[in-house]
Amino acid sequence: MSRSARPNPAYRGDRNGPTSDAPRSANSSTIRSPIRKIRCAVYTRKSTEEGLEMEFNSLDAQRESCEAYVASQRAEGWLLLTDRYDDGGFSGGTLERPALKRLLADIEAGGVDVVVVYKIDRLSRSLMDFAKLVEVFDRRNVTFVSVTQSFNTTTSMGRLTLNVLLSFAQFEREVIGERIRDKFAASRRKGMWMGGWAPLGYEVRDRKLIVNEEDAKLVRSIFQRFLKTGSATILARQLVQEGVRNKYGKLIDKGMLYKLLHNPVYIGEAVHKGVSYPGEHDAILDRKTWDKVQAHLQTDPRKRSNAARGKTPALLKGLIYGPDGTAMSPSHTRKKGMLYRYYVSQTILKQARTDMPVGRVPAAEVEKIVVDQVRILLRSPEIIVRTWRHAREALPELTEAEVRTALVEFELLWNELFPAEQARIVQLLVERIDVVADGIEVKLRIDGIGTLVAELTGKSGSQQDAA
Repeated sequence: MSRSARPNPAYRGDRNGPTSDAPRSANSSTIRSPIRKIRCAVYTRKSTEEGLEMEFNSLDAQRESCEAYVASQRAEGWLLLTDRYDDGGFSGGTLERPALKRLLADIEAGGVDVVVVYKIDRLSRSLMDFAKLVEVFDRRNVTFVSVTQSFNTTTSMGRLTLNVLLSFAQFEREVIGERIRDKFAASRRKGMWMGGWAPLGYEVRDRKLIVNEEDAKLVRSIFQRFLKTGSATILARQLVQEGVRNKYGKLIDKGMLYKLLHNPVYIGEAVHKGVSYPGEHDAILDRKTWDKVQAHLQTDPRKRSNAARGKTPALLKGLIYGPDGTAMSPSHTRKKGMLYRYYVSQTILKQARTDMPVGRVPAAEVEKIVVDQVRILLRSPEIIVRTWRHAREALPELTEAEVRTALVEFELLWNELFPAEQARIVQLLVERIDVVADGIEVKLRIDGIGTLVAELTGKSGSQQDAA
């Protein structure tokens, strides 16, 4: 274990050699060898950050006592190192402390001879951790001193005393931990906020949760949008694309969204170890909305996903017609948990005819074909010129180059749009789609393209403002 830090016995002798029993002359003098300097590092620690902002805090008090002790040993060669090793707000039950790590690094580098602490429990409150520290001290011939606890660890009784002190220090730490946990549980049962990150929609004032109305609107919107989309995956993707962030600046991704949807703090409850208690704070959500969301979350994720896909707007609804000129309606079926969408002729649905050349087409395939054709047509010089001529009747300042740029940008923008927005734009751009035996014919709305260009260039709003 550790030893008392004392200088080596001074060597005494005269100029002609070591002292002897022979009488000294009156002119003889005693010569002492120089005292070896013992480098002393003061380590201080406080478990909590409370009071550290004060001009003279607990760490300062510990350091003052240690420095006074080192000064009292100056005649023995003790020298105080200027580096400060102060850990404020760190538990003694762990070695993961920045100042302690720095101290151990300096010890390994051979820069410290003695570690001075106010009490042993400032160094550690764990027997196991203390054994690790002593191992490092012994390996580097470093001793430690507690200025308020005097004992000699070179004897078996001294080592027993040290182990007893450390056992009580560890016992005290565990009792304090139990007391804090009990107090925390009792406070939660009373609905009190016990610190931590404030949920989105709230802010902390005087250790209480207060509703932030602006953020609360966002929370309510997220819950309503989840009920509408039915899919956390889709909603999370939308929120990320919209750049929606929480109060700490992080994007609300799928993981964060699930935590938000499951957090009962929004209905005014405080939860401790899975048990809910009425909270002191105001609720943001009504119980009806909360129950709907929780019931939906308890549904099998695959069923939720299929239901969400079933709600996805049909891009070509009201635009697509079969070979006989009758409208084709969106339909879907499920097989082995998979959703398959179609556009089916009204003739088949109403008359159950089976002699139709093309009575049913797969929705995903025909939608992709239509979108690809629309994209190709929007890039054609003829459509660009026709759109420009039509649009400049309402927007005289619009140039042909602006129309071309807007349509190119739309090409890049398409995949970033939500399904509902894609459906709206298809309805805006496409006048009619005819399914024939050998392909698909698409007829565009030139006035719709002009409206789209006005939206992309931002000139429709300015025109209205001018009016």
